[in-house]
Amino acid sequence: MKKITTLGHSTLDINRIGLGCMGMSEFYGSFDEQESVNTLHRAIDLGVNFFDTADMYGSGANEKLLGKAFKGRWDEVVLATKFAVMRGPNGEFLGISGKPEYIKKACDASLQRLGVEAIDLYYMHRQDSKVEIEEIVGAMADLIKEGKVKYLGLSEVDPDTLRRAHAVHPITALQTEYSLWSREPEEEIFDVCKELGITFVAYSPLGRGFLTGAIKSRADLEQGDFRLNNPRFTEEAIEENLKFVEVVDQIAKSKNVSKAQVALAWVLSQNDEITTIPGTRKVHRLKENLGAFDVELTEADMDLIDKSVPSKTVGNRY
Repeated sequence: MKKITTLGHSTLDINRIGLGCMGMSEFYGSFDEQESVNTLHRAIDLGVNFFDTADMYGSGANEKLLGKAFKGRWDEVVLATKFAVMRGPNGEFLGISGKPEYIKKACDASLQRLGVEAIDLYYMHRQDSKVEIEEIVGAMADLIKEGKVKYLGLSEVDPDTLRRAHAVHPITALQTEYSLWSREPEEEIFDVCKELGITFVAYSPLGRGFLTGAIKSRADLEQGDFRLNNPRFTEEAIEENLKFVEVVDQIAKSKNVSKAQVALAWVLSQNDEITTIPGTRKVHRLKENLGAFDVELTEADMDLIDKSVPSKTVGNRY
């Protein structure tokens, strides 16, 4: 399986399995900063060079963590961060902003926390419904002119919005949730990305950990884990959604590999450019995820998945 791809309209070559860093600072229960730094360093040593963060992860703490971990190693890293979701001083959520003056301020704050002069890939995390996409992308393009950002990305937008954005300034990457239990991008967005030369970046490729088989009931989640408030993680939903895991498990056992490796191999097999950013804080999980490159899914495996995987996941994504 092809391991490297060029990121959209850029000159950056990235490993198709990157690393999502959100859980190192918030959302998935307890975390250990030193363990996270070790994992980030080991990731580079293992050939991972595409790292994903956002200014809202840990209210800026995640960017600071990456700034500390990558000091002196930035030439080995392609970093993506995001703006739009506003947080207060105590972590409270204050809504979404796409106002040009806010974008400029958010970018400057991210650069400072990361300790870099330019961000490789700058994403709009979510769209502010009160600001037209043309105005948002125009403001993002100004950051390129100022040398603060190299390439632009969007997250969770529909095909029409993506086309309108791309008409203002080339969009290099689109990040959207995609996995065996979140297949909406197949309907239209994949085709638009291909047509416009935009790299599709799949986040939560392991279904927020669910497709690994690690979550069989709510008792498997720590207090404070955001999944406890997620519609897909009610007791009823978990029971019903375990059907996804059963299919993955069947294929994993037949190949003597892990469920995570099958789920990631399936995402990567959709096309040669798709890139994915499974999140982990642990080195052994990182190594396991990279093992997905060695998993060959046959036509029979793909057919089995299509026939056996439920067409609908119980519970909305958020």
